[in-house]
Amino acid sequence: METAFTELVGVEHPIVQTGMGWVAGPRLVSGAANAGALGILASATMTVDELRAAVREVRSRTDAPFGVNLRADAGDAAERVRLIIDEGVRVASFALAPSKELIARLKDAGVVVIPSIGARRHAEKVAAWGADAVIVQGGEGGGHTGDVATTVLLPQVVDAVDIPVVAAGGFHDGRGLVAALSYGAAGIAMGTRFLLTSDSTVPDAVKARYLAAGVKDVTVTTAVDGLPHRMLRTELVASLERAGRMRALARAVRHAAAFRRLSGVSWPRMVRDGLAMKHGKELSWSQVLLAANTPMLLKASMVEGRTDLGIMASGQVAGVIDDLPSCAELVARVMAEAHGVLAHLRSLDALPPPG
Repeated sequence: METAFTELVGVEHPIVQTGMGWVAGPRLVSGAANAGALGILASATMTVDELRAAVREVRSRTDAPFGVNLRADAGDAAERVRLIIDEGVRVASFALAPSKELIARLKDAGVVVIPSIGARRHAEKVAAWGADAVIVQGGEGGGHTGDVATTVLLPQVVDAVDIPVVAAGGFHDGRGLVAALSYGAAGIAMGTRFLLTSDSTVPDAVKARYLAAGVKDVTVTTAVDGLPHRMLRTELVASLERAGRMRALARAVRHAAAFRRLSGVSWPRMVRDGLAMKHGKELSWSQVLLAANTPMLLKASMVEGRTDLGIMASGQVAGVIDDLPSCAELVARVMAEAHGVLAHLRSLDALPPPG
């Protein structure tokens, strides 16, 4: 299935595996790439040296194109961009809008630039700055999210820009791919669906929590870091939502101390990181500490398997997923379903008119 997106990045299928922190490592990315999708490596939770090693490991596992997800606001963003260019990575994706200068630098080096956006105006801005495509995530998506459904946001963005648009938020099968194409998208991006594959390194106990969840077990909360964050509802999340200000602060300090020991990050650095996230937002001090620790809260579950201490970012589709296929099996199934739906639609068009 060829679309403007597959032609742009050189993949076989119009499917993207998103760059999820602590989840999208070399094994998952190479599995998605070898299946014909675009795998995206998550770099925000890696040092520069770890990122270089991860890129080279993906390269050793596949000859297919893949991407690296970056934070445009990272202090070492320029160094990471240089690494991507030097290593010949095909795609740079961004969780936050990159600057016009950063986009130009990557494009001059032949790297395809694909920011993720959550509003029409953001898509218009990055398109004007030279982005090659955008991933637009509706409110159904996991992690930090907005409140506009994909079915409303996607056609707005498609109408607003003349670059390929990839739809994210609520996709897990071939029917969704066809629906996105009908809105004018050039492909779909999936996070939770790829997290729940046999190629994902997420611990089995955590995968089991996702598989056991119903649609109503996936919630949006601001209790973790002050921003709308879609995740599985757990006792930790419920306790953060129930806690008063002093209890929340005491809990945040305990979590911060525990995760500081795991990460080696100093207290001053932790507070600075939290204050940086507080900028322009109304966050309590407990949220400042939790904001700085959000990556470690994710690591506790996604790496350590501690469902009691960690948070589990999740799209709403977790409530309708009940298996763990390989990336190859998943992509093949999605494409077979999509072709089946398209064949059915063509058969309807061939029917004689009523009466």
